[in-house]
Amino acid sequence: MLTLLSNIKSLLQIRTIEETRVLGLDMKFLPQIENAYLILEDGKIHSYGSMSELPMLQINETIDASGRMVLPTWIDAHTHLVFAASREQEFVDRINGLSYAEIAAKGGGILNSAAKLATATEEELYVQAARRLDQLILLGTGAIEIKSGYGLSVESELKMLRVIQKLKEDYPHIPIKSSFLAAHAFPLIYRENHQAYIDIIINEMLPLVAAEELADYMDVFCEEGFFSVAETEQLLEAGWKYGLKPKIHANQLHRSGGVQVGVKHKAVSVDHLESMGEEEIASLRGSNTIPTLLPGAAFFLGMHYQPARLLIEANLPVCLASDYNPGTCPSGNMNTLLTIACTQLKMTPEEAINAQTINAAAAMELESVMGSITVGKKASLILTKPIPSVAYLPYAFGENLIERVII
Repeated sequence: MLTLLSNIKSLLQIRTIEETRVLGLDMKFLPQIENAYLILEDGKIHSYGSMSELPMLQINETIDASGRMVLPTWIDAHTHLVFAASREQEFVDRINGLSYAEIAAKGGGILNSAAKLATATEEELYVQAARRLDQLILLGTGAIEIKSGYGLSVESELKMLRVIQKLKEDYPHIPIKSSFLAAHAFPLIYRENHQAYIDIIINEMLPLVAAEELADYMDVFCEEGFFSVAETEQLLEAGWKYGLKPKIHANQLHRSGGVQVGVKHKAVSVDHLESMGEEEIASLRGSNTIPTLLPGAAFFLGMHYQPARLLIEANLPVCLASDYNPGTCPSGNMNTLLTIACTQLKMTPEEAINAQTINAAAAMELESVMGSITVGKKASLILTKPIPSVAYLPYAFGENLIERVII
């Protein structure tokens, strides 16, 4: 079956199959075709070009895209979509002057979510997560990474990962990657005995996760007050033995060494990166690790933002992701993220779109199937409402500019 999108005002993010990520200053360029057509066949991109070159084919369905732009769906490479309850009281606590660290120290933050998740059933978690995923798809997200990490026990971590596995099964057209993040925080009973909890992750959780094939990646929160560089290394080495590639929560609050340990262990991505220096940037320059920025969390926490311009000027392939979670970024709206990236990180609209599509695909190892308008890739597309320019997408942040999401 052939579907034709005709009279497209601008067909954005045209790439060859060899282009798997966009580096540095090249992110300013967003290849496009004006007055274009796009033909889809059996869920994949069949062909595209200028309307003046539209081939004579037997078309089954035609969508008139006059005045509208078409681009690949957003790819969200860092979320905590599975959680049991919101944490708006902590939002109020921060307004009243408590810091992220102070809230965590009194049992809030990650431990708060872990306590609530422990009492939720797998079915309850699934229903909530599926509802959130449905909402994100309507907002243009066509692929997503989801982490565990609110379990912090064998039973609860497996419960979270099984929910993610069920989402994979029930949403086959939305690529979903799962990250095992038991090393998100230390449960209170192990605050003074870190190695005991690490041993549980390595000796009890990992074998079960691997046996059920519940995770694609191994993640660790490498940060002062959480997991040290040495502890992170121990966990990543254990994950690699089960074929779990690393992803790292790195440098959110301090220059923690998380970037360097991630690069050393060939992490697919290092995420957050609010606190960066030349040493971290130099480490990333010589690697294939994707720097993934989560400015939604910095926005919501009122923290300083990631140095996106320094990373771009260092010729790195910057990715943007939502960090959707109940405590520090209760939003997976990638359209709002586009605006935050432009206004706060000083990224151009073209840079931000590259960061949320092709580079985000690389951060989820989906570059061969998503992230660009390329023959043979998945036909996961955003059809905008009539808009005057690409810059209007982040500019008009109060409007819903998506007319249709094609998955």
